[in-house]
Amino acid sequence: MNRKLVIGDIHGGLKALHQVLDKAKVTSKDTLIFLGDFVDGWSESPAVLDFLIQLEQQQNCIFIKGNHDDLVLKWLTTNKEGFDEKMWFQHGGEATSLSYERVDEATKEKHITFLKSLKNYYLDDENRLFIHAGFTNVRGVDFEFFKPLFYWDRTLWEMALALDPNLSKDHISYPNRLKLYHEIYIGHTPVTKINEAIPVNKACIWNVDTGAAFKGKLTIMDIETKEFWQSDALPDLYPDEKGRN
Repeated sequence: MNRKLVIGDIHGGLKALHQVLDKAKVTSKDTLIFLGDFVDGWSESPAVLDFLIQLEQQQNCIFIKGNHDDLVLKWLTTNKEGFDEKMWFQHGGEATSLSYERVDEATKEKHITFLKSLKNYYLDDENRLFIHAGFTNVRGVDFEFFKPLFYWDRTLWEMALALDPNLSKDHISYPNRLKLYHEIYIGHTPVTKINEAIPVNKACIWNVDTGAAFKGKLTIMDIETKEFWQSDALPDLYPDEKGRN
C-alpha cells in the first residue's frame, strides 16, 4: 500500500525520527511529507539533515520549510537580514551551533543546498495543503504577499481553535481561509500548548506538532486513515540535554 505519511517538527531529535519511521513500518513505497523545523533544540540537527538528504535518495520525500530551518540557513550563510543570533540561541540555536563545530565545510555546503531546496508549502491533487505554520491571504497560499508567513504565521491555527465547531461553513461568519482546502496539515505551534499530546484536528486543520522540541513526542501520521505513531518523549531520548525547555 502506498501511504502518504506526514511528520511533525523534529528539532534535531534524530533518535525520535528513527523511532517513528520504524513504528510506522515505513517502506520505500510510502510518500513522506515533512512539515519543517528539522533543526534547533536537541543535539543532532546536522545528523537529521544528513539523514533526510540520504532518505530522499530511496523514496519520495516532500520537505517543507520551517522557521527554524530558515534561521539555520541564514546562520550557515552568514545572512544577517532579519536574523537575531541571541534570540536564535535562546530558542534552540545554541545546541545547533555547538553541534556544527564537528561538521566539515563540505557537509555544511550540502546542508545549505538542502535548506535552500525546501518548499514553502505542498498542495496535493486532493486539495490537501501541507505547510509549516499558515497563511493570511483570504484567497489562499498562491496570493500570499509576505512569504515568510508560511513558516511564521500562527493566526490560522489560532482562528481554528477559536472557531465555534457548530458554525456552518455556509454561515457569513465562517472564516474564508478555512474553506479553501479540503485539509490543512501544520506544525509550528505545539499542541502541548493546549495540553494535548497527540495530533489535534480543528475545523479543516490537523496540527501534527506534538511538542518534540520540548517535553513531547515526535509524531508521524497516515493522512488517509489518521492512524499515527509516536516516539518516546524527547527528554527520555536525550536525558543529558534540555532541548528547548
